[in-house]
Amino acid sequence: MRILVVEDEQSLARLLKRGLENEGYVVDLAFDGQAGQQRIELHYRDYDTIILDLMLPKRTGAEVCKNVRKSGITTPILILTAKSEVESKVTLLDSGCDDYMIKPFVFSELFARIRALTRRPESLLPSELKIGDLVLDLNTQKFKVDNKEIGLTLKEFRLLEYFMRRPDKLVKRVDLTDNIWDFNYDSFSNSLEVYVFRLRKKIGKSKTGVVLETVRGTGYRLKTK
Repeated sequence: MRILVVEDEQSLARLLKRGLENEGYVVDLAFDGQAGQQRIELHYRDYDTIILDLMLPKRTGAEVCKNVRKSGITTPILILTAKSEVESKVTLLDSGCDDYMIKPFVFSELFARIRALTRRPESLLPSELKIGDLVLDLNTQKFKVDNKEIGLTLKEFRLLEYFMRRPDKLVKRVDLTDNIWDFNYDSFSNSLEVYVFRLRKKIGKSKTGVVLETVRGTGYRLKTK
């Protein structure tokens, strides 16, 4: 899951980024309202949630929210506001945001609100993915092969989830870097290949023949047949 944080206080922005990344989210940052709106308008399809500070330079969070909603962008938006800046709930919601939080806040509440904003029906997003003898529990973040638990890092977990939602389909390298890494990903880095190599070794314990294969020059495929 990918989140855009628009916050002009850079220390808070980077704290948010670290906290969210520790929960497995991919996070991009923008530091003023104008840059944030431009990023949203150009790349809104890449984001599952947008977090906007209310009092931003160049353009307030409420203004950004109104402008992107006028453009037909429906990505969930959560606005952060200091107690001294609080507008009425009606005014904030009328700007087009889906929720707001008063600073200072605790991360556990922020995580809960993000989950609520992005919650989808179980029929669309099951809590457990099964392919052959591979089982990935999205709630507990546990992975089992042949009923034996295999440890995964957060990045490995997100990669495997992406593959298991697309069995037997070609997954392009650019799709992985766009969805699992942030905007600062170095295209010349081999970190994707390193993580795929690690996953391949762990999936290799499968007795039902599930393999993570490389499609030369294009990407990868979680092959089940």
